[in-house]
Amino acid sequence: MHKVGFFRSIQLKLIIIYILLLLVAIQVIGSYFSSSLERELTTSFKSSINDNINVLGHYLEGAFTKERTDDDETTLGEDLQGIIRDIDTNSNWKLFVVDNQSRIQATNNNSEKSKVGKKMTFEIVQKALLFGNEQTADKKDNNNNRVYLVAKPLFDDEGSVAGVIYVEAPFEDIYNQLEEINQIFLNGSFWAILITAILGVLVARAITKPIMEMRRQAQIMGKGDFTQKVNVYGTDEIGQLAIAFNDLNAQLKHSYAKTEEETRKLNSVLENMSDGVIATDETGAVTLMNEAAGFLLSVNPEESYGEFIIDVLKLDEKNVDLSELPDSGSMIIDFSDDQEIFLIRANFSTVTDDNDEITGFITVISDVTEQENLERERREFVSNVSHELRTPLTTMKSYLEALIDGEWQNEEIAPKFLEVTQNETDRMIRMVNDLLQLSKIDNKEHQLQMEKADFVSLFHHIIDRFEMNMPEHIEFVRELPNERLYVWMDKDKLIQVMDNIITNAIKYSPEGGTITFKLLKQRHQIIVSIADQGMGIAYDKLEKIFERFYRVDKARTRKLGGTGLGLAISKELVEAHHGRIWAKSKEGKGTTILFTLPLMGKKRRGSK
Repeated sequence: MHKVGFFRSIQLKLIIIYILLLLVAIQVIGSYFSSSLERELTTSFKSSINDNINVLGHYLEGAFTKERTDDDETTLGEDLQGIIRDIDTNSNWKLFVVDNQSRIQATNNNSEKSKVGKKMTFEIVQKALLFGNEQTADKKDNNNNRVYLVAKPLFDDEGSVAGVIYVEAPFEDIYNQLEEINQIFLNGSFWAILITAILGVLVARAITKPIMEMRRQAQIMGKGDFTQKVNVYGTDEIGQLAIAFNDLNAQLKHSYAKTEEETRKLNSVLENMSDGVIATDETGAVTLMNEAAGFLLSVNPEESYGEFIIDVLKLDEKNVDLSELPDSGSMIIDFSDDQEIFLIRANFSTVTDDNDEITGFITVISDVTEQENLERERREFVSNVSHELRTPLTTMKSYLEALIDGEWQNEEIAPKFLEVTQNETDRMIRMVNDLLQLSKIDNKEHQLQMEKADFVSLFHHIIDRFEMNMPEHIEFVRELPNERLYVWMDKDKLIQVMDNIITNAIKYSPEGGTITFKLLKQRHQIIVSIADQGMGIAYDKLEKIFERFYRVDKARTRKLGGTGLGLAISKELVEAHHGRIWAKSKEGKGTTILFTLPLMGKKRRGSK
């Protein structure tokens, strides 16, 4: 905020207003005083002249009405001149007595005696003689001095105009006095304005000082510092403003602290969210991006500010309109490459103001690769189950239809048809049981009955059981240690694992083939391997044999009665024992299934 100069400050404005108010007051008072004084002086001056003229007129009328004979010693002019001489008049006046013939009969001015006996043609005198009314006028003489003119008619006994008293009275002195008074008034006004200006500065400072303090405090508050307060100098309006300002400071401090706390919480939430959040302005330029979004998009959040959301999400090739994004709700964006599948779901929403105008967009992104894979696996699983159930059901339906059509009477074919139907029924029962077992494992409903047992003796027991029904074309080879190796295990579940693996080895072993059983002890675990000499599995398919319903040779597996779930169940059960299962194979040279189990003494988690 820029500093306010003195000539633009409120102090100068207050001083100017204060002086202007005083000037207006002085001007009004001076004008009223001057005009009133002028009016009073001129009125008094003219009244004094008129009074003198009236007194003089009374005597002069007597001279006009006096009867004269030829024997009289004095003439009318001499009588008039004597009356003027006897009655004191102002020496500055010019007084003339004119008879009804407009002839000057007397004057008080010796320099004007030469005009006695001559006619006076002044208009004001002629009007007084003609109309018999007193005539007055103001004019300026040759020296530009103001002169008051009076022409008062004189009447005889019969009421006729006998003459006129004409007076020229200069009153320029009145205006000279007025100028002197006005000059004194102006001098007083100057000193009053000077003193007022000094007092105005002091008053303005007293008024503006708390305002300046509040201004400085507002600047400090604008920087986020709410620790200081303004001084309260009184209980007037400015004092009340200072109190209100301090209250505002306290409220802003509380609100600012609360906002900072909410901001920290929001930043903490954004930074710790597993989903990415991207905020943009109304044009689509990025204004905020959390670390999760940067990680998912493999960009630096700070470097992405200002970039358009369409470019960040690589939607420019899809010709996506920014204004239509919120209407779409969400969309899946494919970031996959040749080596890895990577899918992101983007959810769009708008930010509006009180007028429902869009001020920005919020985009929430999340990694849905695993979710999409699970969905794909679910669809494949449903498809596989449907397919696996449809095959035996179709076979059973066709055989049963044949029996219904009369083949049940054929003693050679009917038993074979019924045997096939029974085998397919057993196969479906095994498949359903395997599916139920997998479902229980997935839902954590499968309880393991754990106990301490010697795995070597259990391994021999399982092999012995298979040797009792071993096909003649297969040979078993045992490479097991001659010692006790104790494992924390559920015997029934591990027997099921071994049964699945050995059954597969027998199914895929060729004529004269050998199945080799090995057990290797390591520091904290044992490694169990079962190897056959079957057709083998391609390298890129080794990991898939543990998937549900996957078969390397589907036709042969169905022929042998397999469900495609044995190895999937074995994998779940081995991992439930904190072990790991995998396969090794070469096409044409057989397959080896290996799995590990922890020995007693190794730290394990509790199993459910």
